[in-house]
Amino acid sequence: MTQRPATPLPTPTERRRIRVAKSLTQTQVAQRVGVTRATVQSWETGRTAPRGRKREVYAKVLAELNVDAEPRPEPVPLTKATARPGAGAEAASGAGSGTKARSGTVTAVKERPAAANAGAGTGADADSDAEGDVTGPEQPPGRTPTEAFDALYAYTAPHLVRQTYLLSGRRALARESVERAFQLAWQRWPEVAVDPDPAGWVRAAAYEYAMSPWHRLRPAYRHPDAPPAETDDRKLLDVLMSLPPAYRRTLLLYDGVGLDLPETAAETEASTPATANRILHARAAVAEQLPDLGVPEQLHRRLTELAGAEKLDAPKSTLVRNVGEKRTRFWTRAAIAVTVLIVGATALTVRVAPTHYEPVPAPGAPVSGVPPLTGPGRLTEHERQLREQLHKEMSGGPERLAPAAE
Repeated sequence: MTQRPATPLPTPTERRRIRVAKSLTQTQVAQRVGVTRATVQSWETGRTAPRGRKREVYAKVLAELNVDAEPRPEPVPLTKATARPGAGAEAASGAGSGTKARSGTVTAVKERPAAANAGAGTGADADSDAEGDVTGPEQPPGRTPTEAFDALYAYTAPHLVRQTYLLSGRRALARESVERAFQLAWQRWPEVAVDPDPAGWVRAAAYEYAMSPWHRLRPAYRHPDAPPAETDDRKLLDVLMSLPPAYRRTLLLYDGVGLDLPETAAETEASTPATANRILHARAAVAEQLPDLGVPEQLHRRLTELAGAEKLDAPKSTLVRNVGEKRTRFWTRAAIAVTVLIVGATALTVRVAPTHYEPVPAPGAPVSGVPPLTGPGRLTEHERQLREQLHKEMSGGPERLAPAAE
């Protein structure tokens, strides 16, 4: 009996884009599929995948939503001399695709300069990188998985470490987040390799790890890192750290990395109007403390300079792959050991457990094997003599004294 092949589904990023293009919330899609909102969110982030009947229903819903959706444009190559000139118009159209936003919000986002889009590789050496696509290096069809992973790592890791430093404000955490993100990408490489934006997949994983609130409980991260040497860099980093994490991430993606508004909304898992408002509020908070950065071009330039001022180097891709494989083997062996321990304990319990149940006898019922309770037996000769002696001594006791009046 052959198993029916699974229904094909778009990538998690494409699922999110299709839903946002139709101005639907995750709750609305969940109601049509018959699942919870958290399940749809997990499907769109790639943490889990639908199966069985729910997979078929979800694929049918996405196909119906994608009938009238506009085709996704091919990514434009970013070189040293070119930038994406239509980013402002795309941002305006993305803001209109969601629920209705305030006119001031959409107008302010429309004024985003094209120069900000040239900073997709936030860092001091952004201009010295080889020409490439915003989605990652071009992979020839004859590459092995290891070569393709190493090419993606060499293209993305140097900039991603600096971006994560602006997001977390910690140098060691930035390196650790990038390493964990690429280790996860190597574990799920078949999925990452076919993703339309593998660099965005790794970036989202690194950002999620860096923003985890559990890091504050680790002893190594209880105290803040040493501030930057330059006074201006220190002020800008303090302002970024004062922003809420969601606002900080949105501002970094839009004004630092150079993503469009719909792409920023999809990566931050927020609606397009909410993303636009976050950008405006974050810009206003930065401009309030640093008036010179009220212009988006200046903000983008300062973010690039701040990221490039830190000497943050990513480890070699070979080391990242080897550490990830060792960690995977360790946890696999640990899971096998725990499973064997549970099976052994269960087998031992079954072996020594009683095979039948013996009920407790009721009160007053005779118990077999126990001699019946009898009265006192016959006295021995010594006991008889002792009893007679006691009787005689008691009869010859002292006279009883009685009070008498004088």
